[in-house]
Amino acid sequence: MDTTTARPASPVHHPDPAAPAVRARDLHRTYGRGAGAVHALRGVDLDLAAGTFTAVMGPSGSGKTTLLHCLAGMDRPTRGEVHWGDTPIARLPERRLAVVRRERVGFVFQSFNLMPAMTVAQNIALPGRLAGVRTDRTRITDALARVGLAGRERHRPGQLSGGQQQRVAIARALAARPAVLFADEPTGALDRTTGHQILALLREGVDQDGRTCVMVTHDPVAAGYADRVLLLADGRIVDDLDRPTAATVTDRLARLGG
Repeated sequence: MDTTTARPASPVHHPDPAAPAVRARDLHRTYGRGAGAVHALRGVDLDLAAGTFTAVMGPSGSGKTTLLHCLAGMDRPTRGEVHWGDTPIARLPERRLAVVRRERVGFVFQSFNLMPAMTVAQNIALPGRLAGVRTDRTRITDALARVGLAGRERHRPGQLSGGQQQRVAIARALAARPAVLFADEPTGALDRTTGHQILALLREGVDQDGRTCVMVTHDPVAAGYADRVLLLADGRIVDDLDRPTAATVTDRLARLGG
C-alpha cells in the first residue's frame, strides 16, 4: 500500500478581468532624507482602465516621469501600492518583478535607447536575450511590419532617421505583446510630422489591440491623442480631463505654470 502523501496542487491564479489595467493607491516617492528630501510623489491615487490611452502632463518637476517609472515598475515607491491588474508589483522581489514586467508591459523612451552596434532585429530581441529568453523571429518581423519598417531587420540605428529609430523602439516594446505600454516623451526628439506618426501608432495599439497606453508628454497636441489627461503639480494629481482639446490642456497647464 502506498502511504506517501500527495502534495496539494498549487492554486491557479486567474486574473480578475474587471480589475483596472493599472492601479495606484497612496503612492509616495521621496528621494533623499531630512531637510534635503525631495517629495516627487505625494499620495497619488488612480485607476487606468484596460484599453485606454492616458496622457500625464504637468510643469517641470511635477513628478510626471517619477509617476510613470513607479507605475511601470522601474522605480520603487517609498510608500503605497501599484497593481497591474490584480498583481501588487510594489511587493514583488526584484527577480519576480523583472519576469512579470517582461510578460506584461513595454516601455518606450524619448532617447530611443538603441544599441548602435546592433542591428534592428538584435535591438528588438535584446530585452529577451538579457532575460535569457529567445524572441521569436516572427514576432520581430510582425512588430516591424506594424510600425512600417518591414525589411529593415539588418539595418543599424545609425542608418535610420530619428523617427525610424523611435519606430524600432516601439517595435521592441510591441514584440513582447504587452498588455500595457508606457511611453516617456516618445515624440520629444522628433519633428511634428514624425511625432504625429508615432502617436498614431500608439493610438492604433489601443484601438485595434486593446492595449493600455500611458504616456508622459509636454505637448498639448500630443495629449489630444489620449482618452484622458492627468495633470500633476507638486507630486499630486490636480486635474483629470476627459478627451480635452489642445486649447483646454494649454489653458490648464498655463494656470499650473507649465
